[in-house]
Amino acid sequence: MTVQHEVKTLNRTIAGVSPAAPVRMVHIGLGAFHRSHQAWYTGQVDPEHQWGIAAFTGRSPEAATTLAAQDGLYTLVERSDDGDEFSIMGSISAAYDGADLAQLVALLSAPDTAVVTVTVTEPAYHLGADGRLNASSPVVAADAAALKELWAQSGSLDVNSSFPTLATMGARVLLGLAARRRADAGPIAVVSCDNLTSNGSAASEAIHGLADLVSDELARWVADNVSFVDTSVDRITPRTTDADLAAVQKATGFDDAAPVITEPFSNWVLSGNFPAGRPAWEKAGAVFVEDIAPFEQRKLWLLNGAHSLLAYAGQLRGLRTVADAVGDFSCTAELEAFWNEASAHLNQPGLDIPAYRAALLSRFRNARIEHLLEQIGADGSTKLRMRAVPVLRAERAAGRTGEGAARAIAAWVDFLAHQHDDGARPADAEADRLVGLLQLSGMDLTKALVTVLNADLGADAAVVGLVHSLRGSW
Repeated sequence: MTVQHEVKTLNRTIAGVSPAAPVRMVHIGLGAFHRSHQAWYTGQVDPEHQWGIAAFTGRSPEAATTLAAQDGLYTLVERSDDGDEFSIMGSISAAYDGADLAQLVALLSAPDTAVVTVTVTEPAYHLGADGRLNASSPVVAADAAALKELWAQSGSLDVNSSFPTLATMGARVLLGLAARRRADAGPIAVVSCDNLTSNGSAASEAIHGLADLVSDELARWVADNVSFVDTSVDRITPRTTDADLAAVQKATGFDDAAPVITEPFSNWVLSGNFPAGRPAWEKAGAVFVEDIAPFEQRKLWLLNGAHSLLAYAGQLRGLRTVADAVGDFSCTAELEAFWNEASAHLNQPGLDIPAYRAALLSRFRNARIEHLLEQIGADGSTKLRMRAVPVLRAERAAGRTGEGAARAIAAWVDFLAHQHDDGARPADAEADRLVGLLQLSGMDLTKALVTVLNADLGADAAVVGLVHSLRGSW
């Protein structure tokens, strides 16, 4: 018998959730993944409600507006083959529009704020192919000029300043850190939770690299007072659908406009210092290590690399979800070939690659998690640099062809060409550059797009020839 509920607005009083905890963490990039991962971990280990999160959106104020109306509450749905489990999450104490720089600066300059976490996706770091801040990027240059002018006018930045419009994550956080310096509020940790190798270094480049452009004095303070923590994060979190909204309302009786659907599995590996303290995330299964590189590579290559391969090869075969793709014999064969190549370079103790691969296949086959290939395939130029290029280069250096990794790149090239033929613009941070190159054809197009991913590979005729030979096999 179906249980019928009176539909109620989701807020702390009605839901019986404790009042919002005092803010000690700031998050940049409020989205579903943050709420299924870092906010979930924090909620699991904070029974005394001492580690409230103030979350700021990255691009649009919509998520903040929705969550603020619900007192920061949302329903987390853990979806497995056996059914759904529903939990009301209360670790987000406040939600703000990312453009609200006054509020961001006030919180980052507060002594009680100890941690900044970031999930803004790879392109939002504005790094070049060399991993350094791309100072020639128009938005980076504009933000640097605005901050430099503001610094020159006041000798520092503080909460009473008249703030310019800033486009990048690095500039917004740096504005708050400069105010923290002026307030003498002490050190702080910045924790990147994006799918980047050495994501702590990437965050440092985005923030400290910008400080170098603004003021030597500010750059020295950042170097002495801000730690950048590397992490490897893992929890598949697909987009929420209208059907999910209806299912949550039916199961819980709450009219929740911002539920999050995720899998039961979660993983978080961290490496770095927290000079002002942190929640005890290890109590919820987070792992703290000295050397995170092997764990980053395992996740980026085996999970994310597999996702990218399936996203392009699967869509070219007319498939829609990850579960659809791993149900396709050709996709699975290509996946295993890529995994075999990547696994050859993951031999550090403690990684347990066979078990990790088996668990991934089980997760991928969970048809109740609708992980859309279209969603995964966005920003391929950035993602493949981290996911397929390192495997291909490692295989070539070992004297092997690297065909499995090259096939992922070939699928991306064909997918972009197919989109272009259909008149669609690439969903990519480098779309303008890609659109220009897609005027080419044949080997010229292959060479141009391989060069986008890595200039050395693009200059290697054997690699370009290999990628080109694998095109059209879908």
